[in-house]
Amino acid sequence: MKLSIIMPVYNERKTIIEILRKVLDVDLSEIGFTKEIIVIDDGSTDGTREILKTASGYQVPDPSVNQIKTIYHEKNQGKGVAVRTGLKYVTGDIVLIQDADLEYDPNDYVELIKPIVEKKSKIVYGSRTLGKNKKSYWSYYLGGRMLSFFTNLLYGSHLTDEATCYKVFSSDVIRDTRLTCRKFEFCPEVTAKALKRGYKILEIPIHYYPRHIREGKKIRFSDALEAFWVLIKYRIT
Repeated sequence: MKLSIIMPVYNERKTIIEILRKVLDVDLSEIGFTKEIIVIDDGSTDGTREILKTASGYQVPDPSVNQIKTIYHEKNQGKGVAVRTGLKYVTGDIVLIQDADLEYDPNDYVELIKPIVEKKSKIVYGSRTLGKNKKSYWSYYLGGRMLSFFTNLLYGSHLTDEATCYKVFSSDVIRDTRLTCRKFEFCPEVTAKALKRGYKILEIPIHYYPRHIREGKKIRFSDALEAFWVLIKYRIT
């Protein structure tokens, strides 16, 4: 079986090589998996694109176990568009979303995909809240908790971290989800559509290492407002 890792990238020259190495180093053989990494450079202008052109030829011990595909957007279009592009290249049985910074730990992959392998759920989210992690800015933390509460209120779910990056899907589920998102509204859209279709979302504790805005954190207050609207929109349509 194969895990497809979709990694949207925009202006992450300081972290892109390290996160690629971390993902490549994850050993999934104990659960009978190989992996492919699908990197989508979303119009980076800080030198990330040039680094990726070199990283695409990164030598790995066994090419059959690890494979990097790199796709380039000519201009920045947003995380949602990057994920949608990545889905066109997926060949794995399970799909995982990975940010290109170092906030999330790829060593959590095995625990994240196990519930899908064991047929306990078709969708798994990595919860920062369930894990013993440092808090991000209080505004981000509270915003995330409010989004989770609002999601649960609208859809009858029991999520603790709707806005997490680590979202993992059986490939048939995510392929059948008609996504229209362009930016960070990917998270509420895919969550709303999954819950509305009756899928159970299982949460697993993960490790989380929040970064500061000065280090490149990109999500803003306007994205939170958009997320609330998207949750409402898909509840009533």
